[in-house]
Amino acid sequence: MNMPAEQPLLIALDLDGTIFDGSLVISQRVRDAVRAAAALGVPSTIVTGRMFVATKPHALTLGISGPVVCYQGAAVFDIETGAKLFERALPNAVAMRVVQRARADGRHAQLYADDKFYVEQRNEHSELYARLAGVEPVVVSSFEEAFAGRDLTKANVVTSAEDAKTYIDAVREAAGTEAYVTGSVPEFVEVMDGGVDKGKALAFVAERLGVPMDRVLAVGDSYNDLPFLRAAGFGVAMGSAPDALKNEADAVVGDVAHHGVAEAIERFVLARTGP
Repeated sequence: MNMPAEQPLLIALDLDGTIFDGSLVISQRVRDAVRAAAALGVPSTIVTGRMFVATKPHALTLGISGPVVCYQGAAVFDIETGAKLFERALPNAVAMRVVQRARADGRHAQLYADDKFYVEQRNEHSELYARLAGVEPVVVSSFEEAFAGRDLTKANVVTSAEDAKTYIDAVREAAGTEAYVTGSVPEFVEVMDGGVDKGKALAFVAERLGVPMDRVLAVGDSYNDLPFLRAAGFGVAMGSAPDALKNEADAVVGDVAHHGVAEAIERFVLARTGP
């Protein structure tokens, strides 16, 4: 069984598909494991595609404080103060190309700025996101007018899970080489600046906390988690993860229903003795 070479000093956790499923319920075993590690001096952070406002309640449930990564790595926020510690904005021109392509193809696009999400109309796709995030959309008559001259944090095309598998190619084509396009929740195709990914943002957090990246344990479940599993000293894939993630991970644990995050912490942090 693979084990970290040394005791991890920081645990980095994705949220959707890792900490919880569509029910948004964090199991008691996962809560206990995160808090037990913190009691041993091994804190956790969140590394998610979510907005900060949709991340903070879950971090507080887990007893997590300090910096957390949001928007697939495009921004880092402090849990206690809400201060934005880092942001790499998506250029307006890229966001508008994505919007216009989605509009022409009959797909639903959303834009994010100032920790709010914006839509041109409410529909089943905006309501899916609102339910998962626990955040109400801001409706604008025109993205081009609402964001004239402004860069954004992220764009997101929301469609069916099946359609997203192939429509991601159309989004990449529209976004161009200036963008980072990835999948997260099966229905989402997310677009950030090309210099963004979860691994780079995790490195920012680790440096801020004084933790070497080779002492970070990371747990994730989807393609967007690959950069931060690669960047961490020890990467763990959830049992529900695609093979591409499992093949690159140092270990594989159970899915959400089987408390995979708790398993990872119990096996690779709590079970260790010594430094």
